[in-house]
Amino acid sequence: MSDGGHDGRRPAILAIDTATTRVVIATGSPDGTADGVSTWVAGYRHGETLLPSIGRILGEQNVRRSRLRGIVVGTGPGAFTGLRVGMATAKGLAHCLGIPLVGVSTGEALLAAATAAAGGDVLLLPAGPSDRVLVRAGAAPRLLPGGTDPDLAPGEVLLAVDLEDRAPADALVRGEAARDGLGATLLRLGAAALQADPAGVLATLVPEYVTLPRGAQPTDGTVEWSRDPR
Repeated sequence: MSDGGHDGRRPAILAIDTATTRVVIATGSPDGTADGVSTWVAGYRHGETLLPSIGRILGEQNVRRSRLRGIVVGTGPGAFTGLRVGMATAKGLAHCLGIPLVGVSTGEALLAAATAAAGGDVLLLPAGPSDRVLVRAGAAPRLLPGGTDPDLAPGEVLLAVDLEDRAPADALVRGEAARDGLGATLLRLGAAALQADPAGVLATLVPEYVTLPRGAQPTDGTVEWSRDPR
């Protein structure tokens, strides 16, 4: 879905996230105020649909590419295919347009969105068919092997995304409420990152895949993320 509108002559920023099963694209002003958010179930066609969809959404919001002043991309944790396509697309656009690119942790953005929605302090995301990833604000994501429950501190509230039948129902409700606010939150956090680093991080930005590279093992439960700078 899409809402809002934009004066095509005004500067804008674009946010892209493909770390979950739903693609999120958002446009807004350089101060991080959202004016349009679109989201849809990705399926397995990221490579075919993402770039044309971005063009369509920019057209619907009357945002000219020449007026984009920066791009924000969600860095995960997320599955390999979707996250790789999303980040490669964001990098390609930033390079072609000569504008800065910054990354925002999708997990951190979901937690921030949860604070403004239904609450939640600890996020669960899928990592393959049985494992899960636990995300706390300000801490490295941790891999939870299949059958391992999250160790919640007193008062902590759980939210979960893309874990139907693998997480409590109330955590899933909170997760969907957070995902509804993901686009606006990415814009807000990304705008702050662009202001702090106007040159962006195009050359060094890497994704956080939820699958471990072959032969790697978690250390004290902390995920040793796969790093691919391409």
